[in-house]
Amino acid sequence: MRKYLPFFVIVLCAFSVQAQDYSKARQRTEKLFHGVFGNKEVHNAFLSVYSPSKNIDWSFAGGAFKNGEEVSLQNPFYSASIGKTFTATAIAILHEQGKLNFSDKICAYLPDSIINGLHVFNGKDYSRVITITQLLQHTSGIPDYIDGVTMDGTPNGMALLLSDTAKFWHPMEMVNLAKTKMKADFAPGTAYNYCNTDYVLLGLIVEKVSAMPVHDFYRKYIFEPINMNHTSMYLRSMPGKPTGRMAEIYVGNTEVSKYTSLSIGWTGGGLITTASDLINFQKALQTHEILQAGTVQQMSDWVSESTGLYYGYGLRKVVYKERVPQFSDLQFVGHTGSTSSFMFYCPEMDVYLSGTLNQVTESKKTFEIPAKVLSYIENESDY
Repeated sequence: MRKYLPFFVIVLCAFSVQAQDYSKARQRTEKLFHGVFGNKEVHNAFLSVYSPSKNIDWSFAGGAFKNGEEVSLQNPFYSASIGKTFTATAIAILHEQGKLNFSDKICAYLPDSIINGLHVFNGKDYSRVITITQLLQHTSGIPDYIDGVTMDGTPNGMALLLSDTAKFWHPMEMVNLAKTKMKADFAPGTAYNYCNTDYVLLGLIVEKVSAMPVHDFYRKYIFEPINMNHTSMYLRSMPGKPTGRMAEIYVGNTEVSKYTSLSIGWTGGGLITTASDLINFQKALQTHEILQAGTVQQMSDWVSESTGLYYGYGLRKVVYKERVPQFSDLQFVGHTGSTSSFMFYCPEMDVYLSGTLNQVTESKKTFEIPAKVLSYIENESDY
């Protein structure tokens, strides 16, 4: 005679499989998060982890403002170069609208006042052959106004950000700093060099083609459709809904959050946002709410950046095993920022991660923290 398990036992077993709570992984993640404050230079931090398939939705905020007020999940943070992914997405939206192609030369969209003398390398002028793709992938060879070396020894953008703190930067000033003070790095398409100037030029293209300020383009085509209600551009726009004040940013022991000169980031990295909003954006990108699947695939045209790092169209892929051989085969895609901010998605595990330490000196943690959290979840999945 066939024996049957009681119905309630079957239901209970099925529920326990489906509702695995990853409690140990959460505990280890929380411990990891609070451990970052062992470094006295980390004054505040944020971390969110989300997986719809694993029923994971964890968010942590810690630290305090200089006045002693505790930070919370309602406080946004300056996301630095994570903004490049939004600029690349704006370009991709215009591509899908039929208003430009990735392979187009940028001289078709930018005036002669920008193009003339923009890229001269070894006596040859390449200014009119640079393509949108080369800007997106950092293969244009145009010098980086933020970290590049000036020919006459005058300050670059980073030095000016920290010294001329009251200056409000306009895009053309950023371009001209690279164009008049620095030498091109290589002929277009022949090498890779991370370049903020590339993304300022892309921002100017977005404004030219769309006939609207880039922060308005973000709001209309990205922020509002996917409910990024607490994201804005530093000193240039306001979030869609009431939002807490921006968490403080540090460069070592120097707090720089109120510097007007942070406007130097613009479309290379000037967004204020929350970890939750960044996860909304990543989900929308990966589930093709913002862009079609084919376009997202085009954005994943990788060029080698450094060991274990690859760059696409405003996206960075991390193959962590190439960086740390004993690590698993997991990969994650997204972007990082100089303020130790990060925004990643691991497709193999269906896990989204975002956050920041708001400390420039801790930027190496932008890869370490997501990798450790993924390993905690992966290890618990094996049980």
